[in-house]
Amino acid sequence: MFYRPEDGHGLPHNPFNAIVAPRPIGWIATRGADGQDNLAPYSFFNAVAYVPPQVLFASTSAKPDRDGTKDSVANIRETGVFCVNIVEQAMRDVMNISSGPWEREVDEFAKAEIERAECETIACSRVAGAPASLECKLTQIVQLPGEANFAVFGEVVGVHMREDCIVDGRFDVTTFQPLSRLGYRDYAIVENVFELKRPGE
Repeated sequence: MFYRPEDGHGLPHNPFNAIVAPRPIGWIATRGADGQDNLAPYSFFNAVAYVPPQVLFASTSAKPDRDGTKDSVANIRETGVFCVNIVEQAMRDVMNISSGPWEREVDEFAKAEIERAECETIACSRVAGAPASLECKLTQIVQLPGEANFAVFGEVVGVHMREDCIVDGRFDVTTFQPLSRLGYRDYAIVENVFELKRPGE
């Protein structure tokens, strides 16, 4: 099968997300200028540079009360900071609650009963029990082609790692089963980890 996205795929559901999978989930915590906390998962997320460490996530829809975007991007525009929390299998249900189309006044930490902690380097909450959290300062927001498509880039200025996730001096993903997003309503967990050495190493 071949299709041009502009012509449509003819399938009952869009296969694009399922093709580009698995994807890590960035559980993005933000705080608006009014002090209101927000927490929402984004599967268009990844690390993009080592030095300085940088990440990006993309928001691809809008809410009527947020000037063509969603709460996360709107808050970051106001404050210039955000925190990326890593999602584990044990937090899948509360993460899913935080993904709902809640109004801007809703605090997802409270709604999903997620314990929060204050970040160290930025004015923002983080998920207290997350395996890791990355405190970020905004570097740029890029408007992408298409309605409400924004890529948000941030420099990581603070890193939290849960103590039980550090094994023999390494952040060990086998200690907590990272959750990843596939297509449609499908998710997966990381259970089988193996090592490969690059040629020349």
